[in-house]
Amino acid sequence: MTLAQALQQSTRTLSLNGIEDCHLEARILLQHILKLSPAQLYIQTERVLGREHVKRLQELIERRLSREPAAYIVGHKEFYETDFYVDSRVLIPRPETETLVAAAFEFAKGCTNRFSSGRPLLIADVGTGCGAIAISLALNLPHSRVYATDISPSALEVARLNCEHHNVTEQIILIQGNLLEPVPEPVDLIVANLPYIRNSDLANLSPEITNFEPSVALDGGESGLEQIRQLLKQVERKIRPGGRLLFEIGQEQEKAVACLIDHCLPKAEFEFIPDSSGIDRAVRIDF
Repeated sequence: MTLAQALQQSTRTLSLNGIEDCHLEARILLQHILKLSPAQLYIQTERVLGREHVKRLQELIERRLSREPAAYIVGHKEFYETDFYVDSRVLIPRPETETLVAAAFEFAKGCTNRFSSGRPLLIADVGTGCGAIAISLALNLPHSRVYATDISPSALEVARLNCEHHNVTEQIILIQGNLLEPVPEPVDLIVANLPYIRNSDLANLSPEITNFEPSVALDGGESGLEQIRQLLKQVERKIRPGGRLLFEIGQEQEKAVACLIDHCLPKAEFEFIPDSSGIDRAVRIDF
């Protein structure tokens, strides 16, 4: 069996079983098995697969047909042009969350001339998960210091692996605890990707999510905004004057979030930030 035949057959099998983006998913699995880049996979279509490679591909296809996410199967996911190790202890990073990172960089750019003393830009990444946001910020803002918090000790184990891989262990401080509570000092920027799905809606999600991704990273309580509510109540004690809070929201939550901000921070000025699809994906609050 050639690589092209394996790709065609795998794509067909995934498609017949209702797997979306079946061609892309088949490519991801083949790249993983053969340890090829996307470009190498493209130019080696006539390569003949050995028996072990064919067997391994069949095993991974079976795992995908059980609805296990491809990112968990291959053990990594790209986020903001950087590769991160992921497993079922952490939520898989989503492309729309890159909106938060871009907004954080915009804030950091405006801080260039603020710190005459040379002190670092202090950042808190709340609900860090695999550490994708914290590490993306650290890699691109070498003069920053990031407090990355998560309530899940097992998620922090994954974040630590990624920090070590990307050589940012001295720049990022991983702390277990609830939201902003463990952050030891006020910071300039708070970035948060918290659960915002109503618990009554969890059962309606795809089996890839409900059966494999950690519920603690998804369940936003009865309203979907319980974690965000707690964050808003904590933020004034943990933000420096002139600081900014950025957090992600779900689709069609703008009205409920606006009411929540007005209740918790009645004097705050805020705006919604759209993602690349034009959907309001993040909220910015300046202090």
